[in-house]
Amino acid sequence: MKTIATSILAACLLATPAFAGGDTLLIRLNADIRSLDPGTNRDGNTDIVQTHLYEGLVAFKEDATIGPLLAKSIEVSPDGLTYTFPLREDVKFSNGAPLTSDDVLFAWKRYTDPATGWRCLTEVDGRGAVKVTGVTAPDAHTVVFTLETPSALFLGTLARPDCGGTGIYHRSSLGPDGQWQEPVATGPFKLAEWKRGQYIDLARNDAYAALPGKPDGLTGNKTAEVPKLRFLIIPDEATAKAALQTGDIDLNYDVESADVADYKSNPELVTDTSPTMNISDFLFQTKDPLLSDVRIRKAFLLSLDMVELVGQVTNGQSEPNNSPIPPASAYYKSAQAVVVQRDVEQAKRLLAEAGYNGQPIKMITNKRFAPMFDQAILAQAMAQEAGLNIELEVIDWATQQDRYLAGTYQIMSHGFSARLDPSLSFEMFSGDKTKQPRKVWDNPEAAKLLAASMATSDPAQRQALLDQLEALYRQDVAMITLYSGVRTGAARANVVGYKGWALGSPRAWGVSFKP
Repeated sequence: MKTIATSILAACLLATPAFAGGDTLLIRLNADIRSLDPGTNRDGNTDIVQTHLYEGLVAFKEDATIGPLLAKSIEVSPDGLTYTFPLREDVKFSNGAPLTSDDVLFAWKRYTDPATGWRCLTEVDGRGAVKVTGVTAPDAHTVVFTLETPSALFLGTLARPDCGGTGIYHRSSLGPDGQWQEPVATGPFKLAEWKRGQYIDLARNDAYAALPGKPDGLTGNKTAEVPKLRFLIIPDEATAKAALQTGDIDLNYDVESADVADYKSNPELVTDTSPTMNISDFLFQTKDPLLSDVRIRKAFLLSLDMVELVGQVTNGQSEPNNSPIPPASAYYKSAQAVVVQRDVEQAKRLLAEAGYNGQPIKMITNKRFAPMFDQAILAQAMAQEAGLNIELEVIDWATQQDRYLAGTYQIMSHGFSARLDPSLSFEMFSGDKTKQPRKVWDNPEAAKLLAASMATSDPAQRQALLDQLEALYRQDVAMITLYSGVRTGAARANVVGYKGWALGSPRAWGVSFKP
C-alpha cells in the first residue's frame, strides 16, 4: 500500500513544477472525491472540495448557526412560513455572469427533480421535517421560499454540506443534453483539473466577490489568498506523514492522535486542534429486563470517572461532555455543560434498591474504531468497582451496525457523527422503538419538546425547550454521552491563516504562505 501511495504522490508532484514557486497550496485527502455535481454522488471528501467551489443562499457559521452568504439577509415572516432572501448584487459566477434570482430558481428546480438524485430531496418535500410549497422570484434579486409549516430546520437543511450547501450554479454547468458537465459557480475557487485518483486542482476565481470582515465557518470573507489549490490523494497515513515532514504537502487537516506528539515536536510543523460536533456514547436497551430499571442505568453512569475515562481514550485531547449537544454549538449553555461526577457509593445503593445481584450485562463493542473499544474496556473496569458485572462482546463493525439498527443489545459502546442542529442532536436517538428499533429514548414528553424545538426558530425559545430536553435526558439515562471529539491538523510552519473548526472540514480560503 505504501509503495503504491508513494508512487502516486511522486507522479502528482512531478506533474506540477509550479510548486517550487510557492503559489500552490497542497492539502492531503485520504481518498478521491466522487463527483462535482453538488449534493448528489457525495461523501465527506467530496463535500470538502465542493465547499471551495459552490456557495448557497446561507451557510453555517463558526458556531454552527446559520448566516447569509449569497443572500444579503434572511427575512422570516411572523408566521414562520415565508423566507425572503434578497440577493447580493455584487456576486458573479466564475464565467463572469452576474447572479440573479433566475439562477437560484434554475438550480432549485434541478435539485428538486427526482432524476437529479439530490441527497436532500426528502428533507424538503414533506417526507422529512420541512415541506417547501413554493419558490418565487419577485424581481431579479429576490427569492422567496414558502413552507407548509414552520420549521427551525429549513435554513440548516439549505446550508448542510452533504446537501451540497444547496450551492447555486450557472446553467452552463450543464451540457446541451441537460446532463452535468462541469462546475460554474460563485465560490472563491474554480475547477482547473481533476486527475482521478491523483489530485483535484482548483484555481483562484478572479470574479469572486467576498463578504466584508473575517471568515466565519462556511460564510464570511472567503477570499482565496493563493493562486492555486491542489487536493492531493494520499490514502496511506504513513505516506501522508512523511510527505508533510519533507514538505511535499503543506497541510494534513486530520492526523491520527497517536502522531500528534511527533508533529508537535517538529519545529518545521505547526498543529491546530479544534473540537468537532460528533459524540461518543454508551447506548442502553431500555426494554431489556434488567436495564428497563433506570436505577441500574444510573448506577452505571455514576460508576464512571468521566475525566479519567475521556482522558485515557483521547490521549488527553478531549474533555468530558455529557450532553448530546456538542460544546461547539451555540446552544451549549450551562445546562449542557454539567459533567456527572463519579459516586461509586451512590451507584452501589441504587443497585441494591433495584435488587441487582451481579447478573451479567453484555456490552457490545468493536476494534475497528479504537476509541469505542477503549471506552468499553475502561467502563467495564470502573463499573466493576460499583458491583456491576459487565461482559464485553467484541464483534465486527458491520455486525454491530446491524445490531444497533435492530436494537438487539443490552449496552453498546458507540458514537454518533456530527449533527449540526441541536434538535437533530436529540432526534438521532429519540423516537418510537416500535417503529424504529434503533432509537434508544422513547419518551412521549421528550417527543413533544423535540417537535416544538424543531418548529420554532426563535433562539431563546429553542434554548428553553432544549434545556428542558436536557433535564429529561439526564433523568431518564437512556444513553450516556461521554465526549465530543477533536480534530488535529498539521501544516508546514510557513503556512499562515489555517484554522480548524467544528465541522472538521479544511478551508483553504484566507490561507497563504509566509513571504
